[in-house]
Amino acid sequence: MKRADSTRLISTPKIVYGRWRLILLTGAFLLILVNPFLNYFYHINFIQGWYQSFGFGSLWFVSPLEGLESLLLTKSVYMPSFIGMAIPVLIALFLGRVFCSWVCPVSFFLELFDKLRKLVTGRKFLKNGLLVAKKILWFVLIAELLLSMILGVPLFVFLSPPGLIGREIMMLVFFQSVALEGVILLLILLLELSTRRFFCRTFCPLGGLLAFLGSKRSLRVHVDQANCTNCGICEKSCPMGLLPSIGEGTSAYCWNCGECVDSCCFDALHFHWQEK
Repeated sequence: MKRADSTRLISTPKIVYGRWRLILLTGAFLLILVNPFLNYFYHINFIQGWYQSFGFGSLWFVSPLEGLESLLLTKSVYMPSFIGMAIPVLIALFLGRVFCSWVCPVSFFLELFDKLRKLVTGRKFLKNGLLVAKKILWFVLIAELLLSMILGVPLFVFLSPPGLIGREIMMLVFFQSVALEGVILLLILLLELSTRRFFCRTFCPLGGLLAFLGSKRSLRVHVDQANCTNCGICEKSCPMGLLPSIGEGTSAYCWNCGECVDSCCFDALHFHWQEK
């Protein structure tokens, strides 16, 4: 392993993606937090739903996985749902799985959990203690779709963690109660004690579908081998357990969060936009 040469440290200002990501995650969470209060107390319905089906006025966004489940179960195309899927699908095709890292309310809570863990333990990075093969993500996606078709029930509509957060908030505001499915969110937090983003990297079928759509994405993390010192910091910082220093930032498993880019002191990693 090469030793990091301190004279090569980059001192020029650069974008801190983690800071901007937390701002966007916070804003996205506030949307689904404030929405039920606006609907229930003030009868303002311009913003409706949560991140399974979310609307601004007459413009609706539909989660690609929930839309695909509906298509497979009903065997018919519901045009509003199909149109609502178009923007999230296009974003995934060009930018990859950025919903998961920059918008998803589950990631918002996990980011806060990271900060609390660092504050309590004093450790900047968590050593991943529970690892499984990355390919499990694809089997989970296929199994979820097959099971939904066999049972005739859109499973992820009911068990989607991003959707659960929105529904739990709605339940609290409208019915002053919580649903039993909220336990899933607690399990995701508990898994975070052993491995960062264990559910996200392994068991989230929505993440699997977005990763599949973004496998040929235009925006990728590239490594400049001439600047890389093999210090390993980017590998420790990656929440998805990838090895950016050997090019895994271009793989389908990368969700373009930018943590590895932030952590690199030698300007060896950067986002690169490549033409299709």
